[in-house]
Amino acid sequence: MNVKVGDQLKDFTLKDQNGKDIKLSALRDQKVLLSFHPLAWTPVCAMQMQNLEKNFDEFKKLNLVPLGFSVDSSPSKSAWAKSLGITNVSLVSDFWPHGGEAKELGIFREKDGISERVQIIVDEAGKVIWVKLYPIHELPDMNEVLNFLKNYK
Repeated sequence: MNVKVGDQLKDFTLKDQNGKDIKLSALRDQKVLLSFHPLAWTPVCAMQMQNLEKNFDEFKKLNLVPLGFSVDSSPSKSAWAKSLGITNVSLVSDFWPHGGEAKELGIFREKDGISERVQIIVDEAGKVIWVKLYPIHELPDMNEVLNFLKNYK
């Protein structure tokens, strides 16, 4: 994993499940959670994205935009979001170039063609302020994110 606290992230523009452009630099007045999951349509990934949705209002109070990233295509993410009842969180497609953002961050598993399971928080200036790599089959604890944000100065 190459990404670390203190890194300035390069800007990106990727599509979400609704075909909307998600551009990091357009979110500069807020913190952003990049919640990478390996693949849509898998149980742990589903729970990870549902937890983003469940905590959406709390994230909003803390001036944070949650984004769910995977290498799946936008149409796949659209159908998946509908099946999960995700209406607030943008599920971002890192489909083409395949895993491009995950590769940029050094969290792409080349032999598997997927990203690692990683949560990254960037501040209003696009600088990484928190990052955690999880075992591929482990559900990230959103309380870690919430506690970090509540205590972040």
